[in-house]
Amino acid sequence: MIFGPIKLILRILSALMTLVVLYFAITFVQIWLRGHEHSTAKAQAILVYGTTENNGTPSPELTARLNQALTLYREGRAPWIAVTGGRRPGDVYTEAGVSLTYLEDHGVTPSRILEGSGNDTWQNVATVLPLLKKHDLKTVITVTDPFHEYRAMAIASAQGLTPYPSPVPNSPTIKHSLWRYYLKETLEVGVGRVVGYGRLSSWTTTASNAHVPSGT
Repeated sequence: MIFGPIKLILRILSALMTLVVLYFAITFVQIWLRGHEHSTAKAQAILVYGTTENNGTPSPELTARLNQALTLYREGRAPWIAVTGGRRPGDVYTEAGVSLTYLEDHGVTPSRILEGSGNDTWQNVATVLPLLKKHDLKTVITVTDPFHEYRAMAIASAQGLTPYPSPVPNSPTIKHSLWRYYLKETLEVGVGRVVGYGRLSSWTTTASNAHVPSGT
């Protein structure tokens, strides 16, 4: 008699595990497909998500994103470019500041560049959102790496923007342990859709701050 309830519990746990695996498998496929989708729509702004800079110079990954934004801008796909990204520990320059300088050096009118900040994807959007709203800009072409495109668009949408995908086709990131990036994105998208991307951002920020020594 005692084995009956145990078997039932095991069946329930097995069914739950199957559902979890299926959920994340579908999430992975969605991320993969979105990363290969290139919209031809026009928008009001191009939103460039930040990534690492090298002492005032864009990293190869950031350069690829900025060059993608320049191509879209020169094609007349949007009249504004919004750059994002803050400082990592030990940095002197912000990713957004470096991006702004790079775009100016390549012919973009300074008054057409909006400078945000942020140390994760949610913060990237949140810091530039007031500037977008100030100019009544609601539609954006999101420029980032293919594996990041789904989450980048989801977070932009969650904060009231209408995003269109333009993943970087030639990012140097795709040459290095790409499966790790897709695994990370699958986990973050899967969890973020359940608890909310904003809440997930606050959790990860709190966890990161807990590892920073006081007084730094």
